[in-house]
Amino acid sequence: MKKWFGPIGIIVIILIVLALVLIPKYNSLVTAEENVDSKWAQVENQLQRRYDLIPNLVESVKGYANHEQQIIVDITNARAQMSNANTPKQQAVANDALTGALSRLLVVVENYPNLKADANFRQLMDELAGTENRLAVAREDYNNEVQQFNKHVKRFPGNLMAGMFGFEQKEYFKAAAGAEQAPSIDFSQSGTQ
Repeated sequence: MKKWFGPIGIIVIILIVLALVLIPKYNSLVTAEENVDSKWAQVENQLQRRYDLIPNLVESVKGYANHEQQIIVDITNARAQMSNANTPKQQAVANDALTGALSRLLVVVENYPNLKADANFRQLMDELAGTENRLAVAREDYNNEVQQFNKHVKRFPGNLMAGMFGFEQKEYFKAAAGAEQAPSIDFSQSGTQ
């Protein structure tokens, strides 16, 4: 019996206590990280849906606005940037470029009343609007999970566990500078068609 209270017994007790403390904390970090990854997958899902809708929207506009080729080139380039983005930060930058190009496209559309009345175009715009709403919700959900995860990683004793096991803070999906300003629409030009 004295053997258990000697140096070996104390080491065993310390290891058991450490295991009882470390295992639940480690598991909570793993769960929080998985939640972040799951929410990010939803953001990517909505970004992909948006990415897939855009060529159809561009094709609808091409027939009405042949001379607006720069906007179509900008959208094509932004889509390419989006497909090459791998990290949340890269995807946020690509998303901002795509959002800016789409905003300019919508300004052009205002000059083409027949295009706005086209059933295919209206359907695509409705789908794009729905996708934008789902994307906004997915980004909010992702950022909420990132906030929870980052709290686990930064708070004591989680910060010790996170450092020990290589858990790092996650990046928020942030809007680009100037995103708070709505695009200006100029109705002074009259469209043809």
